[in-house]
Amino acid sequence: MLTDVGPVEITVPRDRDGSFEPKIVKKRQKRLTGVDEMVISLAAKGLTTGEVQAHLAEVYGAEVSRQTISTITDKVLEGMAEWQSRPLDTVYPVVFIDAIHVKIRDGAVANRPIYVALAVTTEGRREILGLWAGDGGEGAKHWLHILTEIKNRGVSDVLMLVCDGLKGLPDAVETVWPRTIVQTCVVHRSRKDSTWCFAVFCDGCEYLGGRSEAPFGKCRN
Repeated sequence: MLTDVGPVEITVPRDRDGSFEPKIVKKRQKRLTGVDEMVISLAAKGLTTGEVQAHLAEVYGAEVSRQTISTITDKVLEGMAEWQSRPLDTVYPVVFIDAIHVKIRDGAVANRPIYVALAVTTEGRREILGLWAGDGGEGAKHWLHILTEIKNRGVSDVLMLVCDGLKGLPDAVETVWPRTIVQTCVVHRSRKDSTWCFAVFCDGCEYLGGRSEAPFGKCRN
């Protein structure tokens, strides 16, 4: 029996009529759940199937095939797919959307955007609606596909959607939920506003109470 502390030999009782049912180690079970959790944890840290196999052999003296490791990690993908397609509430007062860039191993390690949708429920709880991996940079077309998927999972209305200043994103939101208020998040708005703090509207114009010989910014006129 493979456990999270290494291989352990166990003796299975035998009875004449075969009615004995073990409680902890089920019949024909070859590993305990702690091993599955360990494999998933190692895989989540970015280790390949071969690296997980080598780690288990070196640290625990356990010989685990790559197929077994793949079977364990595939269970996570099945659970993720079920979670990603679960039904959602009909209405959310607020939904926050944004993309973060992370390193993903898919043949080779590369930076890819992960699209995130976080909602506030009518009870005031935060709920992640889903996570989607994209290719290349963040785009409004991909957001349109994601928002449509969210609507198809039962969300008929969103009162306010908070997002960054991505071009075309407000139009994508309006296509899915025409009455939704689109609000630029405070961080993105403050960053955009700060770029104009020292902007010069035209040569020789006053800015911030003074005059500029060497303009800080490009003329907006």
